[in-house]
Formats: sequence, structure tokens, C-alpha cells
Amino acid sequence: MILKDKVVVVSGGAGLIGKGFIKAIVEHGGSGIIADINMQAAQEAKAHIIQAICEDTHKPPIQNIESKILCISLDITSKQSITQALQAIHEQYGKIDALVNNAYPRTTMWGKKNFFEVEYEDFCANMNLQMGGYLLCSQQFAKYFKTQGFGNIISISSIQGVYAPKFDTYIGTQMDSPIEYSIIKAGVCHMTRYMAKYLANTGIRANAIAPGGILNDQPQSFLERYRGHCTSKGMLDPEDLSGTLVFLLSDASKYINGQVIVVDDGWGL
Repeated sequence: MILKDKVVVVSGGAGLIGKGFIKAIVEHGGSGIIADINMQAAQEAKAHIIQAICEDTHKPPIQNIESKILCISLDITSKQSITQALQAIHEQYGKIDALVNNAYPRTTMWGKKNFFEVEYEDFCANMNLQMGGYLLCSQQFAKYFKTQGFGNIISISSIQGVYAPKFDTYIGTQMDSPIEYSIIKAGVCHMTRYMAKYLANTGIRANAIAPGGILNDQPQSFLERYRGHCTSKGMLDPEDLSGTLVFLLSDASKYINGQVIVVDDGWGL
């Protein structure tokens, strides 16, 4: 298996995309760490993933599947929480192969204000939660990886961190594309390139995935307009990102560093 014996930490592992990542990691031979601020959601995600894997009759059964998934409390905005998580995972496995920056913390006002209405304080709060959290988590894991002698950091950006939004897709809906989202996700892309250069020759590499839109009960009118910008499917399922993640986690990509891989069904063309 391509991820045999690899230990991979997924921040926000109990979320929509995180669950798909953990499932793919385990299916390819690795151990997936659901690192999440909500431990109830983490335990529910673990049960859901195990059930989904066990019910898939097209793949061979995974022995000791319970031991392949660990739930760890993690607040990416707390240095203490991160160091405690690192210690707990190290005690369990003796190593960590990779961190997937996937958590999505945000304020209650996230996405509820347009460009002219967004408040400075709320903008700064979201920058601290998401961009600051990714930086803090990457920093602390990179310290661990540097001591260990190897490591892999994969951050989840967005197609809107690479291209400007296509605002016509939101016509006739209550949805909008928050300015802070584009800025944060663009920041994730450049942080990835920065880390790849800064950590050169340490055995640590850093890459990012920039997904297109993920299907999550959006209005039909939005889905149709969005599909018009794509070349095949339109909005993606979380599982559509798994192949790219597994590749970046595997030794097959060991010389890929500092890259932002777009998975968007042609949305950016």
C-alpha cells in the first residue's frame, strides 16, 4: 500500500473534507489522526469512516482498523494545544510523517457581509483564526519534523486563492464569496512556497492543494451556474481530492515541493 505505516495528522479531521482524507489515508495503508477541536464530532467521524470502509465490498478488509484512526484534541490557534497533540501522537506512534492543514475556524459573521460591509475587527479575527492557525500549526510541526529529520506539510487552499471569484455564480442566491476567504487562501499558497524554501535541505517539504467548490447543499441555481464554468462534473465531492492528497503524502511525490496543485474540474480555465 502506498501509505503503508505512514502517520498522518489531519487538522479539522472531523469536517466534510477531513473525513474523506482520513478514509483515504487508512485505505492506502496509513494511520489517520483526526485532530479536531470538537472531540464528539471526531469520535462520530471515526465511527462513520470505519463503517464506510467496512461496508465497501470492492476493497479488501483492513485488519485492526480501529487502531488505524486516532482522535486527538487540537486547537490550531493554541500553541499549548498543538504541542500537547504532538506529544500525544508521538507517544502513540513514535513518529509523525505528515501534517495536513485542513481546519476551517471562522467567526459567526463569516460570509454574512459583502465587500463594503465587512468589519475590520471581524476580518482580523478570521485572519488570526485561519491564516494564523495554519502558520502556528505548521511552525510547531516543522520544529518536530526538523528534529525527527523528515516531514511533510500539505495545506488546503482553494481555487479562489489562485483565481478571483466568478461572482455570476452567486446571482439569485443568498450566497457570496467573502473577501477574507480569497485573501486567506492566497496566503496559504504563498506560505507553502515560503516554507518549501525556508525548510530546504531539512527533509521537510511543503505543498498545497487548491480545490474547486465542494458539494454541500448549495442552491440548484448556484450549482448550475458553477457547472457552466467547469469541463466535466462541476462541484466536487470531498473524495475527489483524495487521490491528490494520497499522491502528495506518498514517496511517489518526494521531489515535489513548494507546489500548489489545483483540483477544480477546469473552473479556472
